[in-house]
Amino acid sequence: MQFHVSALLAGLLGLSLYSAPVQAQRTVRSINTDWQFHHGELHSLADTAGWERVSLPHTWNVADVTDDMPGYYRGPGWYKKILYVPASWKGRHVQLRFEGVGQTAAVYVNGKPAGSHVGGYTAFVVPLDDLLLQGDSLTANEILVRADNSYNDDIPPLSADFTFYGGIYRDVFLETAGATHFALNDYAGPGIYIHIPQVSATEAQVAVSGSIAGAGAGLRVRMQVTDADGNIVAQQETKLKKGDTSFRIAIPVIKTPHLWSPEDPYLYQVTASLLPEKGREVLDAVSQPLGLRWFSFDAEKGFFLNGKAVKLVGASRHQDYPGLGNALPDAQGVRDMELLKAMGANFVRIAHYPQDPAVLAACDRLGLLASVETPEVNRVTESAAFAQNSQHMQVEMIRQNFNHPSIIIWGYMNEVMLVPRYDNGSAARKAYNATVYAQARALDSITRKEDPSRYTLLPCHGDFDRYHSIGLTKIPQLLGWNLYQGWYGGDFSGLDAFLDRHHKDLPGVPLLLTEYGADADERLRSFAPVRFDKTVDYAVAYHKHYLKAVMDRPFVAAAMIWTLVDFNSEGRTESTPHINSKGLADTERKPKDVYYYYQSHLLQTPFVKIASRGWDVRAGVALGDTALYCKQPVEIYSNQPEVTVLLNGRMLQTVAPVNGVAKVEVPFVNGLNELEASSGAACRDVVNIQFHLVPADLRSVVLPFTSLHVNLGDARYFTANGVAWLPEQPYHPGSWGYVGGKVYKMERSQVPYGSGKDILGTDLDPLYQTQRVGLDTFRLDVPDGMYAVTLHFCELLSDRERQQLVYNLNGGAEETAGKAHRRAFDVLVNGSVVLEGIGNGNELVPERAFSTKVMVAVHGGQGIVVTFRALAGEDVLNALEVEKI
Repeated sequence: MQFHVSALLAGLLGLSLYSAPVQAQRTVRSINTDWQFHHGELHSLADTAGWERVSLPHTWNVADVTDDMPGYYRGPGWYKKILYVPASWKGRHVQLRFEGVGQTAAVYVNGKPAGSHVGGYTAFVVPLDDLLLQGDSLTANEILVRADNSYNDDIPPLSADFTFYGGIYRDVFLETAGATHFALNDYAGPGIYIHIPQVSATEAQVAVSGSIAGAGAGLRVRMQVTDADGNIVAQQETKLKKGDTSFRIAIPVIKTPHLWSPEDPYLYQVTASLLPEKGREVLDAVSQPLGLRWFSFDAEKGFFLNGKAVKLVGASRHQDYPGLGNALPDAQGVRDMELLKAMGANFVRIAHYPQDPAVLAACDRLGLLASVETPEVNRVTESAAFAQNSQHMQVEMIRQNFNHPSIIIWGYMNEVMLVPRYDNGSAARKAYNATVYAQARALDSITRKEDPSRYTLLPCHGDFDRYHSIGLTKIPQLLGWNLYQGWYGGDFSGLDAFLDRHHKDLPGVPLLLTEYGADADERLRSFAPVRFDKTVDYAVAYHKHYLKAVMDRPFVAAAMIWTLVDFNSEGRTESTPHINSKGLADTERKPKDVYYYYQSHLLQTPFVKIASRGWDVRAGVALGDTALYCKQPVEIYSNQPEVTVLLNGRMLQTVAPVNGVAKVEVPFVNGLNELEASSGAACRDVVNIQFHLVPADLRSVVLPFTSLHVNLGDARYFTANGVAWLPEQPYHPGSWGYVGGKVYKMERSQVPYGSGKDILGTDLDPLYQTQRVGLDTFRLDVPDGMYAVTLHFCELLSDRERQQLVYNLNGGAEETAGKAHRRAFDVLVNGSVVLEGIGNGNELVPERAFSTKVMVAVHGGQGIVVTFRALAGEDVLNALEVEKI
């Protein structure tokens, strides 16, 4: 992305705002275009084979993290670019700034080593001064970068519920400055650091510290604070002593400051200028945002901003997008923050690693308070290198983001005791626990030293005793709990008990609910949702309880939903393989029902939204033999006292929302249904729902039968590709359903029925993850005519071992592979064999979808009878669909 010089971008990128000779100005420009990429290792730096043209940001893992093959490429990749250097750069400082390379980088200039970096989520700079070729005109210089996302036991994160993409996946900038300039190599920080020793509604004290490279005698440093209109509100100029390379300058008090808050995110600008002892020439200049606010956490009363109690409610965010991986443009980070702000949130957890600078810049501008953390996730390595890399990342994170007024918390070690090494109770485990404790103490100490103005946070998974017993609960200033009671295990009441226990056992430690959420596959619905069924409806019930529990407890300072959007996690299976679907919105940022539920509670402006709007293709059985409608419940989210509901222009009901939710029974008719909800002229929402009404009596003349789609062994509704699938039902005369058999459930599985395995060869995993086993027949009393009958099967038993999933926060056993055995059966339709001896010795390849369509002529009132005849083991059927020709 190319940037134009403006006041705004000067604040973000540190461009000079002053008129000065060209050779003295700092310049910053991106160099994202016209790179070459080589996948894999190079045999030598002179190797020119197998390169492709790419533009940055770029990752090599876009496709392999979503395919049917387990795992994804983790290894080296090379990037190359020709950089043309003008003669005017002689004597100037030149460097490259990489905003993010996953996860190690080695940079070469003209074949010589120029610099390296460890860590995939923080920026770094590489000076080029002594390596550039320069002539009397533009001179070509070759830049080579080796990126590597291989597993390394000394580099966090070691494991996590997200994908470790490789590549140069953020912007790269070329920066130049005069021989004397504000330091550009201070952990890739901005060069100046803004301190706010004291601020109130009446006055604010501001100081600025920094360092200078190439410092000589007779330098002056000028500080100016300008308001949002560009007016100077305070300034100070200081002459540096000979040999000074660092400074801290107090700026005159700002009277009656315009305070920064989520409701009014007012930003000043601080501009630091470096000048010679005499004259007006500006040697260098840097601008940074300034937000004047004060805040505190209290273990009894929660969070306070500018003296007022504020409940922090928001979400965490991963850097991920379909087709891009983590190589996102800046605009997507901004759009994500706008999505969160539009929900009414006031907080974001940048998790589990520092993200693109554009994200925090958007937080500053939009008014989102933020927590940022380094990526020590799940466990640590007991090595000096791991500890050193973790501490280095912590300092990088703090210095690079120090000036963002949105940041109030620095975090580290998310769920670090989730998968500890060694056997519980062993001497090795005790030594490991001591190492974790020592590393946590060091990270906390470094953080407080680097920035005493913000709070430290350690987020833990929901094993109170494990963290408390080794002392981790006593280290940070704030303690975060990632709690999933009622999801990975237990029920909702476990949340209340856990929060109250923290308050009782750790009365002086402020509490933040740093994660909570439930997977919601937009294709899955239920009117009687159960834990871990992946339906949108269970997720809504989950969030209803959690939000109320937080709001009812003043001592819970924050509620951070996991997560803002669905994101890639390559090792996940279940209904949406490779995706963690706990997002408030899907991967393409389409809001789910839970997003609208939070809007009804957080927005201050009038709000009405019909839930289940993503379920706009539905099916159901008519209420009776002559009925031409099917009643289904619909929720409407609103912060208004009353909501009026219309169906196809006719008044249906006026209902008063309870806790932000109005419930109505909607009599859907066959075809298009326009559902409208309103509260006053300016508060209206409309949803169009296409409903397929299945006759209660399949031979009905009033409502002729056209088609039926049934998911066997499942109690959920499933909609995909414009087709609405009904849950199974037992057969009764005149209708349809199964005869005999049982619902299949994988042993020791969290899913309430079926399997959570990744079914290969299909995107319709929920159809093939459930099945009825050992059934006798499936009958449909359809009228005479010609029909297409499609049968869907999947062999769910295999000897394939499944990897233990680290995100099982309940700590329970994972789904077992199941004991594979020979399965073979015949399938007959109306007495004719259509599948003979089908089984896992032939077409039913384990964990792979299989379907077949047969044409059936029905006559003499016989209907359709699908018969199963077991030859070895038990027969199975996963789904069935019937279309009248």
